[in-house]
Amino acid sequence: LYNNMEEEKWLKKMLNFIRVAAAVPRLEVADPAFNTNEIIKLYRQAAEKQSAAVVFPELSITGYSCGDLFEHPRLLDAAKEALKKLVSATCGCSSILIAGLPWLDGAKLYNTAAVCQNGKLLGIAVKKYLPEFRNNFEKRIFSPAESGKEKTVDFDGQQVLFAADPVFETPEFSFGIEFGSGLGSAASDAAMLANSGAQVIFTLGSSPETAASARRRREMVKYESTRLVAGYVYSGSGVFESSGEQLCSGHAVIAVNGELKAESERFSRKSELIFADLNPSWLDISRRSWSNFNDARYPDAVRIKGEKVPVSPDLGFAQIDSNPFIPHEEEQLKEHCREIFNIQTAALAKRFEACHAKRMIIGLSGGLDSTLALLVAVKCCDLLSLPRETVCAVTMPGFGTSGRTRGNAEILAESSGVFLRTIPINDAVEQHFRDIGHDPESRNVVYENSQARERTQILMDIANEENGIVIGTGDLSEIALGWSTFNGDHMSMYCVNCDVPKTLMRSMVEFAATESSAELAAALRDICATPVSPELLPGAQHTENIIGSYELHDFFLWYFLRYAETPENLLELADAAFAGKFSREEISRTLEIFMRRFFTQQFKRNAAPEGPAVNEVSLGGKSAWRMPSDAARTLWQ
Repeated sequence: LYNNMEEEKWLKKMLNFIRVAAAVPRLEVADPAFNTNEIIKLYRQAAEKQSAAVVFPELSITGYSCGDLFEHPRLLDAAKEALKKLVSATCGCSSILIAGLPWLDGAKLYNTAAVCQNGKLLGIAVKKYLPEFRNNFEKRIFSPAESGKEKTVDFDGQQVLFAADPVFETPEFSFGIEFGSGLGSAASDAAMLANSGAQVIFTLGSSPETAASARRRREMVKYESTRLVAGYVYSGSGVFESSGEQLCSGHAVIAVNGELKAESERFSRKSELIFADLNPSWLDISRRSWSNFNDARYPDAVRIKGEKVPVSPDLGFAQIDSNPFIPHEEEQLKEHCREIFNIQTAALAKRFEACHAKRMIIGLSGGLDSTLALLVAVKCCDLLSLPRETVCAVTMPGFGTSGRTRGNAEILAESSGVFLRTIPINDAVEQHFRDIGHDPESRNVVYENSQARERTQILMDIANEENGIVIGTGDLSEIALGWSTFNGDHMSMYCVNCDVPKTLMRSMVEFAATESSAELAAALRDICATPVSPELLPGAQHTENIIGSYELHDFFLWYFLRYAETPENLLELADAAFAGKFSREEISRTLEIFMRRFFTQQFKRNAAPEGPAVNEVSLGGKSAWRMPSDAARTLWQ
């Protein structure tokens, strides 16, 4: 769709990603001139990479561990002179620099963060909560800021806002400043900053290192970014602080809405600089649509305006997840699959008991979807202490059924201990063709859908005969695309797979194979290796050759529903995520199919059976996704 280089650059800007950075510079305690030079070096590196903002550790201009030297005017004056040099270093550059320094105002000394951009000191954020426990003794030196007592101070002839908890606003994003002792503590105003519109929290830290502190700090940054639906950028003092009583490790961490994006090397003897790309609009979408974030009530923050900042020139630090439904760590994936199985099983047990049913009826094709449904039904029998013969698996070979899938279905049923019935449908479908006057040589949609509806009729009638319920096998990807026959495989009495996308389906079955007997595991792995096919036509019929890769469709589904992304942006995101795997032309073709089918097939979703939600992004149930069946697609062409 977009081959012109200028158009591609324009689209990258449309993506609205910004780059944030956390820096840990080399440092000499109580030497602002040396420290300022190191800060400027890292700031320029961050600016060269088009960072919107870079944050440095707490009191980074002087060093955090100066102790009672903070009482000496010479150090304080040198810190202000160093700040002038820092502000000057930002001239002609729209990247924001955030660095810490002590600030004397009258008889009070404050721990502050200076925010600089393009030759200006935008404002000064003042630390409010001063730690005073164990080895922390900030109250001995500094005075706390007071909320609601903001004022202006003179800096080099410029009047600058001096306040606790200000929110800085640029046209591209808004951010707030936190100090390290507030991270994860009750004494923190990060929630107020976020509720006042700060999409990113920059934290200036200087925490001593202990054997467990890095893991705890990392988890707190991730948790706070989740709780606040925000980007969280933490920079902690490095090993060049005084080690007389405690050691800092130079830990820098960036997380975005619960996801760890970047982390520095600790105990490094050189300067560290880490980056992450984030999309502020995704955070706003999440706050508005995916949480009760906006129900919180806090006093409105003081606001400080900044200039435009750079947008990310590429998605090099964005870590766009090409398989967003699937955890990437092996242990997390196992736990994820186990949890989904538990949800599906418990949900089916509730429905089965509520219906006072005696049998579970499943159409078993030997494909991924029906395999997962059968595994869930078997687990449900075990949960309810019912014989596995309670499950009646029905294999219904038709015109396109292959020996491979039929054989796997039979092995699956036998190894699972369920009751298996085989009912060929060819004769019934051919009679139906004669009844409606269809030429069986015409391999059109009638030829295919007649088989799907015949199979559904058989399952429904067996359910009536056996006092059972038909367990649906359709998955989230098929539901999104409407890739099912209306009132055919589209219909059941309870659909256990309705929230499991095709990409995750394979992981679920592979996980089940690791906990199965050798014979069953071999069949499950062969099912995973079998190309997805409806097997409605004689010969090979591969679904992904027709509609495109399910990896792409699941990718589009996630970012379209989760972040309300446009087709143009979906193309760019997929192009970055699948570089080297799918061509831009294939991505564009599949995207067009996704958007067209997603809009035109809503009528099937409106008439779909119930089933359990298992994912954050869901189309299952009657409330997970609502849209009119006849909505125009004009804006999403």
